[in-house]
Amino acid sequence: MKIYDFTKEAGKSIEAFGSQQLIMSRILSESYSAHVGCMHLGEKGVIGWHQAPVAQLFLVVNGEGWVRAGQTAEVPISVGYAAYWTQGEWHETRTDQGLIAIIIESQHLDITAILRS
Repeated sequence: MKIYDFTKEAGKSIEAFGSQQLIMSRILSESYSAHVGCMHLGEKGVIGWHQAPVAQLFLVVNGEGWVRAGQTAEVPISVGYAAYWTQGEWHETRTDQGLIAIIIESQHLDITAILRS
């Protein structure tokens, strides 16, 4: 598992097209088909221990919780951060207060566009 930063501080200022006060935090560049969804995990919610069927990028957009993979200890995750799991990697997510995350799944997920990890 890897944790990525897509907060405002990780982004770059964009002024093209007359844009003002715009910061863009890149997430990925995907040339293959991908599934994108929004997960709403309620109070005391758990996404149970399972294997990723394909590579997955889990971007927290509201709330906070913990993620873990394999034999690693839980890692806190909150708004502006993303967890990346490779195909076949066992993982789990849990939250006390609830969280909302965008999940991107693809057989060929290219996360090289993420600016820093």
